[in-house]
Amino acid sequence: MRIRGQIGDWPVDLTIELAPEEWAQLGRQVEAPVLAQAAETATVAAPRQDDGQWTAAREVLRLAGQMGGPELLDRLEGLAGSTAAGKRLLVRLRHSSEVKVESGVDAPVYHWVG
Repeated sequence: MRIRGQIGDWPVDLTIELAPEEWAQLGRQVEAPVLAQAAETATVAAPRQDDGQWTAAREVLRLAGQMGGPELLDRLEGLAGSTAAGKRLLVRLRHSSEVKVESGVDAPVYHWVG
């Protein structure tokens, strides 16, 4: 391998020679951190939605029986801790077979059907 360039004003012309087994060893050292990083990334990836929050969101609507969209979203935001997480729970409720959504005058109305 030949490396040419400059470091500041100094020209650099460097040749590196490795035997085949040294190249193989270098390759294994490069692969190990990449594989470890890939495994760590897969482990860190969060599930789509916390099951505890999902269960609690369903319970909120079940206990209310029916609730308007804005009011339900407010409750879910408080439950989940953020607007984005509350909206994700609301979308899951909208598509759940346990929930019926009707068009209200100003906003959708969510009904628990179990």
